[in-house]
Amino acid sequence: MDFLNINKYFLEDGDKKLLVLDAENASVKLPDWYSINQEAIEKEILIYGGILFRNFNIYSVSEFNKVAQSIIPDLSDYVYRSTPRTKLGAKIYTATEYPASQTIPLHNENAYSRLWPCKILFCSILVADEGGETPVADSRKVYNLIDPKIREKFEEKEVLYVRNYRNGVDLPWQEVFQTESREEVERYCTKQNISFEWDSDTAELTTRQVAQSTLTHPLTKEKVWFNQAHLFHISALEKAAQESLLKEFGEKGLPRNSFYGDGTRIEEQELNHIREVYDSQKLKFRWEKGDVLLLDNVLMTHGRKPYKGERKVVVAMG
Repeated sequence: MDFLNINKYFLEDGDKKLLVLDAENASVKLPDWYSINQEAIEKEILIYGGILFRNFNIYSVSEFNKVAQSIIPDLSDYVYRSTPRTKLGAKIYTATEYPASQTIPLHNENAYSRLWPCKILFCSILVADEGGETPVADSRKVYNLIDPKIREKFEEKEVLYVRNYRNGVDLPWQEVFQTESREEVERYCTKQNISFEWDSDTAELTTRQVAQSTLTHPLTKEKVWFNQAHLFHISALEKAAQESLLKEFGEKGLPRNSFYGDGTRIEEQELNHIREVYDSQKLKFRWEKGDVLLLDNVLMTHGRKPYKGERKVVVAMG
């Protein structure tokens, strides 16, 4: 579908592509334009998984907030966190604040839980001097390319996420649950079917939750790979970090780990296969200042490449 006064093209790498709607030479305000064209844009998102809006002159957090509220009226808070972020006001957050030298593997937001945002929106406020891309990959293609035997095993058993919270290692429970109250944590866990244990031999708080490994998209009815077993598993860390954590805490006390839903170990070779599939479907593009990336969080994954220089990408979801 074509849009009046908007250039439509694709960023492509082989059979992988990302739709771009470019407002160059057009005096268009993205919130208003999106509202007018919402039905057509939503159809494109279901086909391609996401859209990169370029040259709509979104250069500040306040401008992005207006865009976010127009595209995702029911914005959500980032609770039951797995990564450090800073809230910038309203329901706008920084992208994950891991060191610039680290890669963040491809993933669907909050796929480690039973509660996730349908859409996620990014805006590039400052572009890194080098690197810092936000690669994407189609979750439908990932699902189809995973070895059927591995896929069936995950679908049958689902994924168990175990988290041990203690001071000074990974995120404290107060940051994850955004509260200082144990009672509020217990209410949240009970509502979300997360088992919890306070003051065990291994941690101040231990949580366990079994969540989905795959999903069927509610609108397209397509199957997608939708979990974070490959991120939570101890094998996601470098060997030196694995050995250090295992030596200090043992397997039972690791800050985070993933298992099959019945509690049995996931073989590292299976996770490596999944990581290879993700890597094969990765589409990387260079951010431009003011870019806004809208993803269907079920259909499309995202990640982050290492970078040099100052980088600021802000996020909203819902």
